[in-house]
Amino acid sequence: MQNLLISIALLFNQLGLAGEVPFEAFEAAAQHYYAVEERQKEVLTLIDFTAPSSQERLWVIDMEAGQVLYHTHVAHGRGSGELYAEKFSNVSGSHQSSLGTYLTQGTYQGRNGYSLVIDGLEKGLNDRAKERAVVVHGAPYADPGVIASTGRLGRSLGCPALPPGVSREIIDTIKGGSVLYIYGRNDKV
Repeated sequence: MQNLLISIALLFNQLGLAGEVPFEAFEAAAQHYYAVEERQKEVLTLIDFTAPSSQERLWVIDMEAGQVLYHTHVAHGRGSGELYAEKFSNVSGSHQSSLGTYLTQGTYQGRNGYSLVIDGLEKGLNDRAKERAVVVHGAPYADPGVIASTGRLGRSLGCPALPPGVSREIIDTIKGGSVLYIYGRNDKV
């Protein structure tokens, strides 16, 4: 375990994430990434919901090469808060985002266009993601241009929604068995 923690700290520094993302968020994401035996890709997506939606708070990381592939904005659920995601839920109809570890699956064309199914791996925390139709997709309200008029991104019904200009690239990079980890502060957990 000590060796894993040292490796995680070294990778954090190699990726240049200091000052960008809290180390606790990266450490939690990396530990969960290494714990998911079903993963098929050496890619980790970290969403830091402690940051405001006006900041880029999503990182897609090639864990094998030790490099950040994408760093961009991501929207949270409208039931979770305005500028900050402050409330989280696993309940249908809450319109809140859910924290924790997910495994990416396949894609489909849906109401929000090209979308990625994610499977919540943590019982009681995010295991109802599929039932709630929480998926990764692009959305105009997740475009950073929205921030100029509202001071924040728009919000989803619980999905981690991406800017349309990068959503397809990111979805194609992370689909098919990579780990997605959503970090946030939740007093109820």
